[in-house]
Amino acid sequence: MEIFSKRLNELIQDYKITRYKLAKELNVNKQTVAFWCDGVNEPKISYLKAIALFFGVSCDYLVGMENADGSTAYNSK
Repeated sequence: MEIFSKRLNELIQDYKITRYKLAKELNVNKQTVAFWCDGVNEPKISYLKAIALFFGVSCDYLVGMENADGSTAYNSK
């Protein structure tokens, strides 16, 4: 969960948007986005996909299975 919230916060900062703006774009409550950003909980798959599409990244990147350059972030063995 830690990696997702870290990456989500980085994307929000990089895109210079607010949590409120992201909540409006995803049609969720701003408290929901706050919980994601603070690591309280993680989004359902449907929202994970929407977040990835909004920021132009992969779901694998958001959950820490892929680095920003697209390389694998874990050892599959």
